[in-house]
Amino acid sequence: MSVLIDSSGWIEYFSNGKKANKFAPYIQKANKKNFITPTIILFEVYKKIKRETNESKANEAIAYIIDSTKIIGLDERIALHASETSIHTGLAMADAIIQATANLHKAQTITSDHHFKSLPNTKII
Repeated sequence: MSVLIDSSGWIEYFSNGKKANKFAPYIQKANKKNFITPTIILFEVYKKIKRETNESKANEAIAYIIDSTKIIGLDERIALHASETSIHTGLAMADAIIQATANLHKAQTITSDHHFKSLPNTKII
């Protein structure tokens, strides 16, 4: 099974947050064969880290994610699956895209976002 580290994990790790050490084992073993990242996560991570620190740190985080995981773009299949996911779960657009990407790529989502807590193949940290 592939692994998808949610934005919350990347942000905790790169901003040295309270849960950084809990996400570290996943992030440090990330590889393009087994780890996927939807493009919406790049948006969320860059925006949050740049806003809270600076552009250089945001660029470092994004470079690490791109180098360490397989980036999955939003296509029509994911978009429609995300729409259905949002209708059935009440997830906001970004979270629905993340969940749909995980579902379609048979990935486990690693997150600290409690919006995902009742969803299958999700590990809350």
